[in-house]
Amino acid sequence: MIDVSNDKTEAPVLPNSPRSSYASVKPKNTEERVRETVDTNLKTSEYWVLAGTFILLLSSVFAAYYLSPYFEQLRAERLATFWGTVFIVFTLALLAVKVCFLVFMFVLYFRYKATKSVSLEKLPICTVIVPAYNEGELVWETLMSLAESNYPKEKLQLIAIDDGSQDDTWYWMKKAKAVLGDQLSIYQQPENKGKRQALYRGFQLGTGDIFVTVDSDSVVRKDTLRNLVSPFVLNDQCGAVAGNVRVLNKTNAIIPRMLNVSFVFSFEFVRSAQSMMGSVLCTPGALAAYRRDAVMNCLSEWVDQTFMGQPSDIGEDRAMTNMILKQGYHVLFQKNAYVYTKTPEKYKNLYKMFIRWERSNVRENIMMSKFAFKNFREGSKAGTRILLLNQWLKVMLSIPMTILMFVFITTHPIIFVSSVLLSILVFSSVQAFFYAKSYSLAECFWAYPYSIFYAFSLFWITPYAIATAGRSGWLTRNLPETK
Repeated sequence: MIDVSNDKTEAPVLPNSPRSSYASVKPKNTEERVRETVDTNLKTSEYWVLAGTFILLLSSVFAAYYLSPYFEQLRAERLATFWGTVFIVFTLALLAVKVCFLVFMFVLYFRYKATKSVSLEKLPICTVIVPAYNEGELVWETLMSLAESNYPKEKLQLIAIDDGSQDDTWYWMKKAKAVLGDQLSIYQQPENKGKRQALYRGFQLGTGDIFVTVDSDSVVRKDTLRNLVSPFVLNDQCGAVAGNVRVLNKTNAIIPRMLNVSFVFSFEFVRSAQSMMGSVLCTPGALAAYRRDAVMNCLSEWVDQTFMGQPSDIGEDRAMTNMILKQGYHVLFQKNAYVYTKTPEKYKNLYKMFIRWERSNVRENIMMSKFAFKNFREGSKAGTRILLLNQWLKVMLSIPMTILMFVFITTHPIIFVSSVLLSILVFSSVQAFFYAKSYSLAECFWAYPYSIFYAFSLFWITPYAIATAGRSGWLTRNLPETK
């Protein structure tokens, strides 16, 4: 690997992207980007989606009422047979477990409080690593948002690594370098080696007591870094901290709008509860912080990790989290450390991202199972084990539940669809209420179309990821999506 922080090589000029046009481009600053994420104005097509969703869900209520005799008849037929009875008992038991787990998480959530930022004097030396591949102009916005942080400049080291991009990413990194000077160091991999290798290089170059990793398609608030690293100062047991991820491009398309509501529930509810157990299961690539000693203790194992004899080139964030938990450290969540990240706007890019995440979950659940039921740290370990068992429950049931779904679609299609939609109406209301309480009533309704979208077009992700867990490949490491 060659240090090219002062390299004069020009970035490639791409078709339909003439270099002469760059001079007229004024990249958006962090405040402009963040303001865009609170825009609640909807397009006509988005109103139609919401209207269609509620017509569908309300129709399911009437359908369920109208079909109630058929539901009762089906239940009676199942209870008349041994295996039918077993199925109903199992389903009710599974529902009870899920409800109990949800109540348990709510109890923890209400007890959670984010750590307040410590004083400037107490802040540790921090190295921020930004790996970039085919991000173009957005990497400039990422680096500038970090440079604008209210973190002491003398305690902040910024490192950006171009992982062999095929677009103009390196050009924008050099533009940021020209503006920020010695505050930023930029490096270029001779070829695309993957995000894990880029981060590995950053960890080796970093001199800070705390490593922070930020995706190159993300921007942070001015107080994000201070809030993110404060738990390390106040808690010696803290080995890693997860940031609070929101959607940067939610006004661009329907999928990001839906994902924004889903992300809020996933991070601010789920990770808040996990944080109370000191066992956040994944520090997201978009924004995460790690204690230097914890990283160095597992760095070689992490970069050389394999699965089924092949190098692991996905799930580097979950793998690092696992290896830090294994050392006995706690992994926490900071609700007040916001990052706004770009998400897929098209179905194809979305399902590829989910496949990658689910494959990583399968792999890292196996890895976590090797230490979670041992005496891996002092104090209570029950919470960690409950979280892992819940993860396994989802994985183990995904294939048989998918098979049952197709059976019911074949034998009782109307009953199946109406019952699924009714279930979505009930359980999505939890997410919608949570979002409305935390942010916006107007936007909370996107929880409903997202659940329908996931239930009928993404249900196959987990079974497919299990069947293909050994496959490598990032799947979405390509040129930016065409709008």
